Amino acid sequence: MSTTTTTPPIAPASTSPLNASRTLATAARVLRQLRHDPRSIALMILVPCVMLFLLRYVFDGSPQTFDNIGASLLGIFPLITMFLVTSIATLRERTSGTLERLLAMPLGKGDLIAGYALAFGTLAIIQSTLATALALWGLGLDVIGSPWLLLLVALLDALLGTALGLFVSAFASSEFQAVQFMPAVIFPQLLLCGLFTPRDNMHPVLEAISDVLPMSYAVDGMNEVLKHTDMTATFVRDALIVAGCALLVLGLGAATLRRRTQ
Repeated sequence: MSTTTTTPPIAPASTSPLNASRTLATAARVLRQLRHDPRSIALMILVPCVMLFLLRYVFDGSPQTFDNIGASLLGIFPLITMFLVTSIATLRERTSGTLERLLAMPLGKGDLIAGYALAFGTLAIIQSTLATALALWGLGLDVIGSPWLLLLVALLDALLGTALGLFVSAFASSEFQAVQFMPAVIFPQLLLCGLFTPRDNMHPVLEAISDVLPMSYAVDGMNEVLKHTDMTATFVRDALIVAGCALLVLGLGAATLRRRTQ
């Protein structure tokens, strides 16, 4: 008489509210793994500084040009690098089976996404602080407003890049596909954010599209610091929109998180 054995199903991920201890444990695990990946750390922390350094001396004969676009790129460079590294790192977790094992434990998707956001957000703080310090005191970026406001927008942009990277990683099945999302997610925002021409000079359709893209408000926020000595209502609006978009995308990332890549 034969017996049939069945494999018990993997327990579904916990749907309980965010748990601080589980979130912190996840963040600590991610940071421990990143500590052994110096190339990713260099990409996140050093590349924006290197790009700003190159940009300054590309316009060595025209310092005013660097002043005009340097503040905007101070927010864009961290967003791009955090998007790239976060999307690939999260995809590796899924393809290696790590996410499947974690979600079989009493660990909610919200805990997992929040832990990743906290870990990469810690690196984003370091990255934004170094890039802002280099731009202002190393490369002589001339801004009228407070350096702290400039740092705030740079940090929000880096966190937005982290959130976008976590979100798009759910739709990629390989690291190559994760990189392919950059032209789809980042490049249109880069063209329409107002970096190359004021948004009100664009075709009305493109201007309308730019009005719903978060990078547009990141650039607008940087420009407010560039032109005004005090915090303006427009700056507050721009910062809140960027922060709100980051939180929204993190929520979508938790909702679309899969155990593993099929």
